[in-house]
Amino acid sequence: MNRLVQIRNQEFLCRERAALDSKRRVFWLAQAQEWEQRALDEIAHHFRECNLAQAELNAA
Repeated sequence: MNRLVQIRNQEFLCRERAALDSKRRVFWLAQAQEWEQRALDEIAHHFRECNLAQAELNAA
């Protein structure tokens, strides 16, 4: 989950930059959305791994 914290931090930094850089606001918001999607992918991956581990325990 450390990776998720790092990803969310990058998303936050992009959103903060968007607030401060009006000329490139659209760019920074797009970057933030990419980081947000990475975070969602990381969460999904974590749950798949947990479900797989649980299934293996139940099968044993």
